[in-house]
Amino acid sequence: MNDRLIRIIDPADPRIAAFGDIRERDLRRQQGQFIAEGTVVLRLLADAARRGGEFRAEAVFLLENRVAGLAETIAAFPEETPVYVADRAVMNAVVGFDIHRGVLALGSRAIEPTIENRLSALPDHSLVVAAIGIANHDNIGAIFRNAAAFGADAVFLDETCCDPLYRKALRVSVGAALKLPYVKAGSAADLIGALDRAGFSVWGLSPSGNVDIRAIPASPRMALLTGAEGEGLPPEVMKAVSTARIPQAPGLDSLNAGVATGVALFAVASAMRRI
Repeated sequence: MNDRLIRIIDPADPRIAAFGDIRERDLRRQQGQFIAEGTVVLRLLADAARRGGEFRAEAVFLLENRVAGLAETIAAFPEETPVYVADRAVMNAVVGFDIHRGVLALGSRAIEPTIENRLSALPDHSLVVAAIGIANHDNIGAIFRNAAAFGADAVFLDETCCDPLYRKALRVSVGAALKLPYVKAGSAADLIGALDRAGFSVWGLSPSGNVDIRAIPASPRMALLTGAEGEGLPPEVMKAVSTARIPQAPGLDSLNAGVATGVALFAVASAMRRI
């Protein structure tokens, strides 16, 4: 493994320029690139890169004292993926802050599927999540993590949602966006129309929903719509789909979007006998 390691001693080394000031780079996401952080996300990026297709691993950047414990994961990356290592002072100078985990990788998404591409690839019996207007990276990450945990087949995001490959969202999702098919495109109306044409029973989640989530009848194809925290799903969306609520004790306005999606997925996946 030592033959793969490339030691970095100068923070200005152009080979690791893509890891510079990563907080700002997160916000700009150029050329489909993204930063993966943490051991679990690193492993999933290695798996995705080995499979080929949507995701590629451009480079790995590790704190030198993390290398030994990550030997198996490093070996899983394609041989052409460079693995850079540095001491803490150099790594902190590169990324622009004190990075505790010391585990980073630069990935890229080579393919941006359309809504139709994603729908055509789904099996006849499918469960999907569609997020509308969610700008909070923690909630997006939680939605992906819950979708993976409860066996959803895909996640659909309207064009106003934040990026699931943003570093924090990817970390919160424990890398689920690297293994769960997703697409971010179109308006809420575009998503609902496409799901309807593909034969999905579409249900919007809201505290004012008409049906108890536990009473939703299972269909071969089910889609759950989640809206932004506080505002919820837009009125026009609520009018266009069936709506369901999660019963809760009085005195609290609502659950956050990530938690609500997890509860609803559990209920619907159970009704569909998927878990």
